[in-house]
Amino acid sequence: MLDHFELRHTPPLILASIWTIGGLMSLTHGPEAAMLAFGLNPRIASSKDAAPVIKCEGSRITTIGLAMWGIYLGGHLEALDILISCIGWMAVVDGVVLSKDGVPGKARQRLLYQSVIAIWGLLRMTSGKYF
Repeated sequence: MLDHFELRHTPPLILASIWTIGGLMSLTHGPEAAMLAFGLNPRIASSKDAAPVIKCEGSRITTIGLAMWGIYLGGHLEALDILISCIGWMAVVDGVVLSKDGVPGKARQRLLYQSVIAIWGLLRMTSGKYF
């Protein structure tokens, strides 16, 4: 299954693992802890009305993480590059939302790491098509 592993596969696999497990945080540690880890301010994180939203968001993140692992294990490296390049949109949305409703610094942090992953995919670095 991992017979095609190369070092350049590491960044998307780390992200896939973080998302597969991290998406469960609202179920394992509670919605408030998940929202605080995401970077939302404590006023929003403590809102009972926001709890169902983070649970749904977490299931979607876990699904994307599992899909990334499935795509990788199936040997579809170009498809994995396409998927992670789409994370650029998450970077934009997370950055905008957290700059308004987040803990100071979290918007920049999320924007930075998600942009790096998106650029990795745009440059097709997982598949090695160009680099």
